[in-house]
Amino acid sequence: MLSGMTLTPGEGIDFGALYQTLGLAVGLFAISALLMWIQGVALNRIIYRMVSRLRREVEEKLHRLPLAYFDKMKRGEILSRVTNDIDNIQNTLMNTVTGLVNSILMVFGVLFMMFTISWQLSLIALAVIPVALLLTGVVGKRAQKLFAQQWDATGVVNSEVEEAYTGHGLVTVFGRRDEVAARFEERNETLFRATFGAQFVSSLIMPLMMFVGNLSYVAIAIVGGLRVVSGQLTLGDVQAFIQYSRQFTQPLSQVASMATMLQSGVASAERVFELLDAEEQEPETTVDTAAAGIREGRVEFEHVAFSYTPERELIRDLSLVADPGHTVAIVGPTGAGKTTLVNLVMRFYEVDGGRITIDGIDIRDLTRPQLRERTGMVLQDTWLFKGSLMENIRYGRLDATDEEVIEAARATHVDDFARQLPEGYDTVVDDDETTLSAGEKQLVTIARAFLARPSLLILDEATSSVDTRTEVLVQKAMNALREGRTSFVIAHRLSTIRDADLILVMEDGDIVEQGDHEQLLAVGGAYARLYRSQFEGAAVDIDAEEEHAGGGNEDEVPTTTGPMALGG
Repeated sequence: MLSGMTLTPGEGIDFGALYQTLGLAVGLFAISALLMWIQGVALNRIIYRMVSRLRREVEEKLHRLPLAYFDKMKRGEILSRVTNDIDNIQNTLMNTVTGLVNSILMVFGVLFMMFTISWQLSLIALAVIPVALLLTGVVGKRAQKLFAQQWDATGVVNSEVEEAYTGHGLVTVFGRRDEVAARFEERNETLFRATFGAQFVSSLIMPLMMFVGNLSYVAIAIVGGLRVVSGQLTLGDVQAFIQYSRQFTQPLSQVASMATMLQSGVASAERVFELLDAEEQEPETTVDTAAAGIREGRVEFEHVAFSYTPERELIRDLSLVADPGHTVAIVGPTGAGKTTLVNLVMRFYEVDGGRITIDGIDIRDLTRPQLRERTGMVLQDTWLFKGSLMENIRYGRLDATDEEVIEAARATHVDDFARQLPEGYDTVVDDDETTLSAGEKQLVTIARAFLARPSLLILDEATSSVDTRTEVLVQKAMNALREGRTSFVIAHRLSTIRDADLILVMEDGDIVEQGDHEQLLAVGGAYARLYRSQFEGAAVDIDAEEEHAGGGNEDEVPTTTGPMALGG
């Protein structure tokens, strides 16, 4: 670079040439810095956009997956794939792409200079590449399996933590903290072994590459020395070639060292792509004008068959009709298929045979959003997001005005306690906080459904977790909500469905009895047995307890069997 600067005896330094050379060097450094900045910005932009697109595709995929997928996968495992694995992919790309590009460019540049000196020595240097690829392939294949185990174990640990802290109250009540801690320690130890094994195996690549590079260095030195002795090369050429060979193996070693992170990223990518490749729910087969035909809300099951698994048939040949504006109550023992029935109405699952119609329209001719926006659902488990009370109620219909929200709150008795809160309807509530009681949370979910103005209403054990006094309020709210709507009510407390227009008694996926409350009691079948098991047995126990406490004076003990036990 100093070739343009001359120095002759008796003359001073040519500062003009010196400044020119220094200016050229500064300019090259500035251009290099600018290009590196552009490279960093461009790569970051590409990587962040790609990861952003991946997150969006995963989010959209989750909405297209059937409910059965979430039944099989733990929430912690899904969250691990959506968060940890995608973050790992992003970190892998950020830390390897730039290094890979620079290393590849360095290899080609150095290789060109080496061939200008001696093609024979260059072939010796090139022999390193197949050996490096072989070693990287063998070690990397083993490391990738271990990294897959590592991220699988990470998902299991996340599931364990999510489950333990979601049910922290239950764990504490039953004194199972030691068992939970021991199980976590076992899962954590599995994660440690998988992580340590993956890192150990992948870390072998770098020393192996250094060993191969040193062998190449020795071979080049020997062959180069022989060519110097024979006069085919100068000592300066061999020395320069050895320096280039060092620069040639260095980026190869860097690429090999990146294999650790690359294998980890590939393992995470496989888990994310497994989620993206999961079987989606059946595609929509819609008729554009079908939704407009839903006016009265007449629901009919026509020879419906369904099973969660092929080996166990749950519903075989079920037919029923829910007339517009009527309330259909569904009762029966656990596992009889009550909740399955409403899951089919909501198209959380698709029927295996037969069909379900609303006003004569097959629900499969409606898009799922069209069907569900006409359906209100109140579940046993309440769900409130972190936000104001008004925002939680407005979730039922986002375009509702404040007046409409308050009107729904009044109709469902939410207004009674809302105005007593510190900031009224602007009070921030959360499903995990104790600002509201269980019964008040249930009333909020009923108000949310009331605001949605659904044509079809589904109430799934909506009063099972509240006290008797709150149940009266919840029952009044549900009566207001059911007015003028076709309603399906799943209940274990028979007192809540005495006024239902039709009561279906289910056992093993079949309807064994149907009728109103009085008719089913008169028949003396399955419903009557359920009724007696809940009320008459309890009344006998109360009579016996009072007789024992009062000395057996029967005249002072009222009879509380039959309808009296239902609260009226």
